[in-house]
Amino acid sequence: MKKKDLADVANQTDRRNIPIDKVGIKNVRYPIAVLDRADGIQHTVGIFNMYVNLPHHFKGTHMSRFIEVLNEYRREISVEKFFDFLNDIRRRLRAESAHLEVEFPYFILKHAPVSRAPGVMEYRCRISGSLNKKEEDMKIEVWIPVTTLCPCSKEIADFGAHNQRAEICIGFRAARMIWIEEIIEIAEQCASSGVFSILKREDEKHVTEQAYLRPVFVEDVVRNVAERLKAMAGIFWFSVEVENFESIHNHSAYAFIERDKRAKK
Repeated sequence: MKKKDLADVANQTDRRNIPIDKVGIKNVRYPIAVLDRADGIQHTVGIFNMYVNLPHHFKGTHMSRFIEVLNEYRREISVEKFFDFLNDIRRRLRAESAHLEVEFPYFILKHAPVSRAPGVMEYRCRISGSLNKKEEDMKIEVWIPVTTLCPCSKEIADFGAHNQRAEICIGFRAARMIWIEEIIEIAEQCASSGVFSILKREDEKHVTEQAYLRPVFVEDVVRNVAERLKAMAGIFWFSVEVENFESIHNHSAYAFIERDKRAKK
């Protein structure tokens, strides 16, 4: 049977007169390459969600075309090519709007602070955005594990202070290229200490004492990061979310800030 003889059911007319805002594919795992500040390109695995709008008169969309576009762009997922990617999805599926979300692990070789022992750290990243004839939008999010030490515990205890692992999620929209590594550095500098994949005894001594000298509440961390992002050129919108996985409480401590730097004061 020839291709022209196969029925295109998705392209048939639907008479319910109901347009669909988003239709597409979710949770597609695909090998990708992303820009890496140290090595140029890093190979990793992305989890993709891709959608388009569907006018009321079409019965369905052509799902295979999403994968065709993804296969063409997988060798470099970057800020520069993000809207080209979205525009190709929109064009291939003859849609007015296109939406893309990709989440991936990003790996950085990180040295212990004293021994300089090398270890690889993983950071969760997500790029999401939309495009239509009138506007385009892209947001990048990075999750960074850190250590926080409680200022109150330090003040009231005769010995030591409770500390815990925390997670900072920084989201941003920017008018220029912002490296993932820049965002990670900001987060770690605003906490009591960074987190490492390998620590020798001399490193453990260093990070423990550093955290003790830099106590911060969850409120301090979210404000510290917001202050840095507010002053950072190129970023015009940001959000900061901080969660302390408390070590002596049966709950987490949480703080959130969102700011649009373009908003009138």
